Amino acid sequence: MSTDGQNEREAVKVILNWIVAHLAALAVLLLRLTCRVRLHDDPRPALRDAGVSYVYSVLHAHQVAAAMGAERGTAAMVSQSLDGQLIVPTLQVMGVTPIRGSNRTRGQVKGGREALAGLMEHVSSGKPAYLAVDGPRGPRNRVHKGVALLSQKTGAAVVNLVAKPERRWILTKTWDRLQIPKPFCRINGYFAEPVYPIAGESLEDYRRRIEASLSGLELLHDPEEAPQPVAETNVAGDELAA
Repeated sequence: MSTDGQNEREAVKVILNWIVAHLAALAVLLLRLTCRVRLHDDPRPALRDAGVSYVYSVLHAHQVAAAMGAERGTAAMVSQSLDGQLIVPTLQVMGVTPIRGSNRTRGQVKGGREALAGLMEHVSSGKPAYLAVDGPRGPRNRVHKGVALLSQKTGAAVVNLVAKPERRWILTKTWDRLQIPKPFCRINGYFAEPVYPIAGESLEDYRRRIEASLSGLELLHDPEEAPQPVAETNVAGDELAA
């Protein structure tokens, strides 16, 4: 293939991606106008009154529903991949600031340090951040360490959120079972108690606490979609609830 032909193909690809990304942003914006958001046990007013910054922790499956009630001024880490590029216009129309990073290539994280530094600066200024904590590739409900590290470095509380549309499409063949709210539905946002970093606690222990809180919240409010707790057995063979 000639260089000119390859350049033309790349240019067409860029244009098509731009069109798809902006059509998706328009669709989400229109969907947001038809949906109603109701929040339950919202801890943010108390955190704001106390001057405590916070980080949203959301499952990848709930990211579209959560975007319907996005807090303006929130920063979100976005992959440097094509999928990440496609979501940038959607975040922008919702008033969310995209910070690029978290693109895995051959086991390395490209731009991850820069993106984390950007999120730390944003949160330290008193503004919230948002992470789809089991993304971008799962496994589902496995909270990665980024949210715990961000919280430890900034002292921010982790605010776990489950966003459940009352009527929804579920993409059952995707790894995360992505949920899309149906037009003219109500979306219930359920908050857990904020999770705070503890001095001297390991990053892994903190990650596990965040994961347990978020998984428990989904199990409580969306049991039909939440993975069921795994049963364990003791040496005598008796079943114990995990």
